[in-house]
Amino acid sequence: MTTSSKLRPIRSLVLGAAVLMAAGNPALGAEIKMIASNAVKEPYLQLVPQFEKASGHRVNISWQGTDDIVRRISGGEVADIVIAPSFSIDNLIKQGWLAEGSRVDLVKSVIGVGLRPGTPKPDLSSGEAVKKSLLAAKSIVISGGPSGTYLTGLFQKMGITDQIKAKMTRLAPGESAGEAVAHGVGDIGFTQVSELLAVKGIEYLGPLPADIQQVTVFSAGFQKAAPQLDAAKALAKFLTAPAAVPVLKKTGLEPS
Repeated sequence: MTTSSKLRPIRSLVLGAAVLMAAGNPALGAEIKMIASNAVKEPYLQLVPQFEKASGHRVNISWQGTDDIVRRISGGEVADIVIAPSFSIDNLIKQGWLAEGSRVDLVKSVIGVGLRPGTPKPDLSSGEAVKKSLLAAKSIVISGGPSGTYLTGLFQKMGITDQIKAKMTRLAPGESAGEAVAHGVGDIGFTQVSELLAVKGIEYLGPLPADIQQVTVFSAGFQKAAPQLDAAKALAKFLTAPAAVPVLKKTGLEPS
């Protein structure tokens, strides 16, 4: 018997064992833990399953408001990938909670306006027109996230804080301004466009005018101790690939 003939049964046994192992454990890929902003939820609900299918990895996602993301990571929680506004990622890097140089910009987001059906439509042609519309509105809702922080400062600059204070509701971090409008908490709501488009029961009017618009970049960051760092980086690469752009645009976001 030749050496090749002697080795053939051994090779068959090794191959058979590998097949049995794969059949017994279909999830041979990594299990990635991701903590992500609600602003990217809609496109990533579509894109992440595509990544899982293509890579064999699994992604467990916790959707959160910015404040809760920062609280969890700065409290020592370990995640493979963290997605939040770029300034929050930068701060977590400076504080040592995320690895230096790990920031990857993913998407750009702008603030949009949602309306309760049947309510008079506000004028969104300019900042001055929005100011007049806010003064005329019966009730206003803003988010507890970055857009709400920006708008609070904007209303102060406009000089209308005192006039609209009694009719304005700022939600708790992570709560949906769109859902709040849909359930009658307010007639008009402001938050990231991507968080309005998917809400049923409201009318999406469009983005704020350019002269008062705020663009927020949402970025990924990684921890040195991330158990599945390589897989998490592969996920970030997938989410920034050209093939992801149509999904981003459809859900109100732009590639960074």
